[in-house]
Amino acid sequence: MTSLPNISTEWQRFDQLSPAALYELLRFRQQIFVVEQRSPYPDLDGLDHSAWHLSLRVEGVLAGCLRLLPPTEGPPLVRIGRVAVAPERRRQGLGRKLMAEGLSFCRERYPGRGIVLGAQLHLVSFYESLGFTATTAPYDDFGVAHVEMATSGEDNRSA
Repeated sequence: MTSLPNISTEWQRFDQLSPAALYELLRFRQQIFVVEQRSPYPDLDGLDHSAWHLSLRVEGVLAGCLRLLPPTEGPPLVRIGRVAVAPERRRQGLGRKLMAEGLSFCRERYPGRGIVLGAQLHLVSFYESLGFTATTAPYDDFGVAHVEMATSGEDNRSA
């Protein structure tokens, strides 16, 4: 009988990330969003400082991440972004685990708030399975087709 891998998740604010953890996270995102997807993507967009960062590790190795931007003075929406899973760990349910953790965090900290994200076009059905609905036509984001998606605040109430 094979044992299940040790999977852990951890939420941290930007200022809680050690220099080594921040470097690891940014390098991970760069490897996926810039190198793998061959996109001259400005990952360092100035929003990480105000975000919550979720790291997912398998056997202690960073295997996935996402970023959650709390509501600001504009529309009272929470934005999930920078959702990434290591290529060798895809199709193992880790993206769903990341998003489940992200949605649970939103329900606990920001009940009743709508949640938005920019989904790569090939992942629309994945996000639809989590309760998101497309709200825009497809658009080009640095060479990668995306669509904006959202949940209503009603979907984000504590159960």
